[in-house]
Amino acid sequence: MATNKAKSPKKKTKAVSKAAKKSSSKLAPTKVSAASTTVPRDNIDVMGKLNLTVTAELGRTRETIGKVREIGDQSLIELDKSVGEPVDLLLNGELFARGEVVTVSENFGVRITEIVRQPGD
Repeated sequence: MATNKAKSPKKKTKAVSKAAKKSSSKLAPTKVSAASTTVPRDNIDVMGKLNLTVTAELGRTRETIGKVREIGDQSLIELDKSVGEPVDLLLNGELFARGEVVTVSENFGVRITEIVRQPGD
């Protein structure tokens, strides 16, 4: 009977050049200065013209699909906040402030009472 002997694969070694070893062992430090993070004035002017969505959120609730399907005219939806409790102000969907609901002429408004975090932080 003949037996098949499995040959073990030969190990391959990669030759690393002296130049590659030398360049990887000594990396020059990178200097970062305040000047490198300065935004040009033109960019700030352009950013000042961008539109953002500001949302005043009175409250939230969770409902089943069945209950949502029953909603119609004159339906009441109870929210998780009490009357007089501060409303959340969202900037592009992110909480950034809280405030109280006021009237401005014939419209609603929000007087900011607390900045939770600065936009962009």
